Amino acid sequence: MANPLVGIFRVKELRERIFYTILLLLVFRLGAVLPIPGINVQALNNFFRSQQDSGNAIVDYLNFFAGGAFSNFSVFMLGVMPYISMSIIMQLLIIVFPSLKKLSQEEGGRKKIQSYQRMGTVAVCIIQSFAITQYAQGIAREVDNFFTIPNFWLFAVIAILTVTTGTMFLMWLGEQITKRGIGNGVSLLIFAGIVARLPQAVYELGQQVVRGEQNIVVVTVVTVMFIAVVALVVFEQQGQRKISVHYAKRIVGRRMYGAQNTYIPFKINPSGVIPVIFASSLLTFPLQLVETFGSNIAWLGSVSRVLTPRGPLYNVLYVLLIIFFAYFYTQVSLNPVEIAKNIRENGGSIPGIRTERIEEYLTKILNRIILPGSLYLALIAVIPTVIQILFRFPSSISYLMGGTSLLILVGVDLDTMSQVEGLLKMHHHEGLTKRGRLKGRNL
Repeated sequence: MANPLVGIFRVKELRERIFYTILLLLVFRLGAVLPIPGINVQALNNFFRSQQDSGNAIVDYLNFFAGGAFSNFSVFMLGVMPYISMSIIMQLLIIVFPSLKKLSQEEGGRKKIQSYQRMGTVAVCIIQSFAITQYAQGIAREVDNFFTIPNFWLFAVIAILTVTTGTMFLMWLGEQITKRGIGNGVSLLIFAGIVARLPQAVYELGQQVVRGEQNIVVVTVVTVMFIAVVALVVFEQQGQRKISVHYAKRIVGRRMYGAQNTYIPFKINPSGVIPVIFASSLLTFPLQLVETFGSNIAWLGSVSRVLTPRGPLYNVLYVLLIIFFAYFYTQVSLNPVEIAKNIRENGGSIPGIRTERIEEYLTKILNRIILPGSLYLALIAVIPTVIQILFRFPSSISYLMGGTSLLILVGVDLDTMSQVEGLLKMHHHEGLTKRGRLKGRNL
């Protein structure tokens, strides 16, 4: 009876939330295998089967974030990446334009910002879905009877409407999971896509070992390395720097409140896995356009060959974007100016620091934490490329069992477990861990 897993299903609210989340995730996985109208599924499967030996790093990369929906040409083939890309653009616009920042701080302003973000997501979806139709036209030149609709432009219109509607429906699913389910909806959709492809990746790896294409010793070493990376990710995500804060005695009404000592928990990696997702999303959009139109435009073809996910230029840009978004997102979510203002307004102080220098002190601490944390994220994120080059692992396997997927899987899992533990304790049940030290992150 004391088993916390049993306690999860004894709490009615938590049980309903979990079943609701599972139901919506099943809807997501069903849509990931449902092809868009006008595509000959058999011809599509034959094309990608013929591409397995040569490999297509960009398709594998897009498949990674879409949960395999891209190679299926499904209604969810863009996944939630257009929404994430637009959220990045909107946050940058809020910083650049004071009028948007003022609007976001007003009552009801956040709803207007979200409506702008949704409209922008539609525009991004239309651009990316049009690129998909061009990519499909390129496949049709190599495969007979690829289209079941004879008029290409009719197919293009149907495909754009279908794929755009699919992404907007995924946005709605994510919002419903966040509101009525467990965990962050958008993050869970990415999590579900990665988990759904792991069994196939493990099976393919096993088949390669049986055929002698992979050395069992090398596979064992890489597997041990993956386990070590998971342990390091958990350790790093749970680590934090505590900033002591002392509050003086206060009189509120007829009551006197005594001095209180507390602390501000600054995580070693304050932004979590967000920089990795943002950097990947920002690179996915131009990568897809370059891959689609590269065969028709000479200079885009050169860019496509240089900007391959296995190339040095792509990985340098990837690392730089991760570091940038680590600083950017931390400044948005943990603004030292706002924290210092709240401390001063509540009569607080940091031992050894003058009141007017609290902001400077907090900024210094954050900068010291963010740099090693962002470098750590970047190191984990480029592990798949290192594995492909050193051990010649297929990209479809290394992306799923590599650094980015591990960061997302561990981060989303910790966040979801934290919410489950919070609901258990709210209903007077024991948490999932005996020590109660589980710390979640806002993804």
